[in-house]
Amino acid sequence: MSNSCLLEHYVRLNFRFKCLYMKEQQANIAKLSAEQLNQLCQCTALNELSLRQILSQQDDDKAIYHMIVNERPNLLAKARVFISEKCLQKQHDIIAAIESVIAMPTYQERVLAYAPEVAKYQPNAQGVFFGYDFHLEGEEPKLIEINSNAGGALINALLVRSQQQCCERFNSALSVNEYTAETLEQIFLNMFLEEWQAERGAKVLHTIAIVDEDPTNQYMLPEFLLFKKLFEQHAIQTIICDPSELTYHEGALWHQQQRIDLVYNRLTDFALDAPTQQTLLKAYLAAEVVVTPHPRAHALYADKRNLVVLSDEAELIALGVEEKTRAILLAGIAHTTQVKLTDSDALWASRKQLFFKPAKGYGSKAAYRGDKLTKRVFSEVLSSDYVAQALVQPSQRIVEIDHELVDFKLDLRHYVYKAYTQLISARLYQGQTTNFRTSGGGFAVVRVVAD
Repeated sequence: MSNSCLLEHYVRLNFRFKCLYMKEQQANIAKLSAEQLNQLCQCTALNELSLRQILSQQDDDKAIYHMIVNERPNLLAKARVFISEKCLQKQHDIIAAIESVIAMPTYQERVLAYAPEVAKYQPNAQGVFFGYDFHLEGEEPKLIEINSNAGGALINALLVRSQQQCCERFNSALSVNEYTAETLEQIFLNMFLEEWQAERGAKVLHTIAIVDEDPTNQYMLPEFLLFKKLFEQHAIQTIICDPSELTYHEGALWHQQQRIDLVYNRLTDFALDAPTQQTLLKAYLAAEVVVTPHPRAHALYADKRNLVVLSDEAELIALGVEEKTRAILLAGIAHTTQVKLTDSDALWASRKQLFFKPAKGYGSKAAYRGDKLTKRVFSEVLSSDYVAQALVQPSQRIVEIDHELVDFKLDLRHYVYKAYTQLISARLYQGQTTNFRTSGGGFAVVRVVAD
């Protein structure tokens, strides 16, 4: 074993010794920081018996349980993640600052200039489940991206519902948990009803189609099924389908003989460009169906080029953003620039401090850490529509797995609707990106540590 490995082993043993020692020092536990708890606490957050009981009430529930536990064993992490009240408030401030700028006509004119033509169409619906993703540098959160159809909210509500308390020695350091699964499910349902009412007023919402490419083979199929169950519990007939299964005639969107009132759009072709989506696009532009989230929502929030505008002081001044808001954005968003062929030498020289993302991408698709970049891939990046973002290293969560302490990276996601955070979740992972392939990783419950 190398000296570095021996040192790391010693440090980890020292952490565990401290943890055992502090068991007898309850008064000091309340003073632990979120960062220390992420190093020390090895309590299991996920109550698997509770999860099984929740998903055993109906026959179709058992299929969802099998999909989550057996087919997707890395979807739910057993550990919880800790953040401080101070750090959480900074995240809320960043989100509020971004939302205030997005509401400005000057900003909308600026970003719609490079958006697809379909984004010029402006529905009344806001768009459900914006995902604000953060990495943490100690107490300083850095926004790394915004997603316009962020998945996992209802999966995380299930995780909240099946969690168990932290042990007594650490629980005293935590703030009151503000979330309950029942509250979250009602919040999510109300959001879809608000989207419907924004477009159709007092009319009754009868049918929802959850639309994605080949949904039965999607990793997040269990969440689609959970949404179907939630909607149908409130007398809203729900269909899960591929966009190619939809037809448009008689002034309405149809799935076989069923008229569709609202589409919960889980597609990642955000402009609805694909041939299989033209039926949905026509019905949307004719205002014959409510679509949420919609192409304009992606253009205003989630196009990665928007982060270039939001993290550039000259751009913000030109838009008329006030000084206080500019300061929050410049400190709270990972600095992002447009990749240009003329800057190739400078980008290559500084690549180890950069993360390259496709402007219209989602998740981690075709995204590259600069220090892993080859010349061949870099040339492809230069010839495509990419942004370069300052690399923000994710913070760590140490988790005991099979009696070994394992380092996980973590990021935080706020599920946001109309500038309001409905739920905060974490994702634990190893490697470059959050991919739900790491044993012991996945979505994790977030608890706030009292300041």
